Amino acid sequence: MTAAHDAHPFPVSVDAGKLDLLTGREREVLRHLARGRTNRVLAGQLGIAERTLRAHITSIVRKLDVGSRFEASLVAVQHHDTLAEDAIAS
Repeated sequence: MTAAHDAHPFPVSVDAGKLDLLTGREREVLRHLARGRTNRVLAGQLGIAERTLRAHITSIVRKLDVGSRFEASLVAVQHHDTLAEDAIAS
């Protein structure tokens, strides 16, 4: 392993506090993003239009200050426990 890998075990690191910037629906979308499904499938599962899903993803990427949908999905994996607690509480 390299020193860079040891310093940042996850390729994308976002403070859990940034998750508080997300709306409940955005957090739900973020949980689903980690599953790696297409927008069409995710929109169908969430009961929303693909355009609405894309708007949520754009907002999530901006609020988490990550570079892509993929990086946002890595954040979802990184903070799985926090997001899972949200799902249970709602």
